[in-house]
Amino acid sequence: MIARLILQTVVWLIGMGALLFGAAGTLAWPAAWWYLIEVGGLSLGIGLWLARHDPGLLAERLAPIVQRQQSRWDRLFMVGVALVWCGWLILMALDAMRLRWSAPLPVALVSLGSLCVFLCLFICYLVFKANSYAAPVVKIQTGRGHKVIDSGPYALVRHPMYGAALLLFVGTPLLLGSWWGLAFVPVLVAGIGWRAVREERVLAAELDGYADYMTRVRFRFVPFVW
Repeated sequence: MIARLILQTVVWLIGMGALLFGAAGTLAWPAAWWYLIEVGGLSLGIGLWLARHDPGLLAERLAPIVQRQQSRWDRLFMVGVALVWCGWLILMALDAMRLRWSAPLPVALVSLGSLCVFLCLFICYLVFKANSYAAPVVKIQTGRGHKVIDSGPYALVRHPMYGAALLLFVGTPLLLGSWWGLAFVPVLVAGIGWRAVREERVLAAELDGYADYMTRVRFRFVPFVW
């Protein structure tokens, strides 16, 4: 499984690099190199930790984004996410490097972007530590004894990984130096907000105790906000 983890991580990084540097028209883009190193290194580290402590969850995380157990709406959503993500990377590369629509961002904002990316992945680590059922697709994992998790980050919000994704959405364009990428963030937030609502309907209907959990933990992404 570790070999598969490394292979998928390398393929994923090569794909993102091809989109970023291809759209930028140059390899001389230090911010993009650092972004790939930071995201790839931290993701691989978390994956290796899962391989040792929760191989079942790692297997779920490495599974295809389209599966038979999913509802049709979630299959379409995941395909849409992949396409939008690729388009977003291309937009930021065009903006920051090839066409230079955006003026260079201050170093402080670029550093803030890198910090946001780190915090996103650190929160994901905390999520995986608390929830062995944190699959990337919406489904009930009956074969793994799926149950409601209300500890760790789940004691604060119902979807801590989506909350962490907000940091990634903000941090990525800041680190890459793209104001247009940052302007697109509300579209990404609306997308995961829509999915969170649909996901909760599935969990409330099919997972014992989830409806009660929703009454105890009021907020979805950010405490006292939503």
